[in-house]
Amino acid sequence: MPYKEKKVEKLYYSIGEVANMFGVNTSLIRFWEKNFDVIKPKKNKKGNRLFTKADINNFKLIYHLVKEQRLTLEGARKKLAENKEDTVNNFEAIESLKRVREMLLEVREML
Repeated sequence: MPYKEKKVEKLYYSIGEVANMFGVNTSLIRFWEKNFDVIKPKKNKKGNRLFTKADINNFKLIYHLVKEQRLTLEGARKKLAENKEDTVNNFEAIESLKRVREMLLEVREML
């Protein structure tokens, strides 16, 4: 059986890496951190922010609510505070449907 390299997940991501994941400026990441209590990065001795996978998942939700659903910051905060579980479930369903759509488009291209 051939050797398969396992993808290693990082424990912490820098603010630059997080900004690149979402295609936004680091200033927006800092702004969202200030405005949403669900984002709680650790800081190293130099004061650099270190974001966990949980922080990134919360950024995905915030990005979805603010950028894709066009909610105001207040609306996004309220939605996360009132019923985060439903918000997460809706987000995951939308992401799953996007992946299915991409797969179907690839299949169509092959035919």
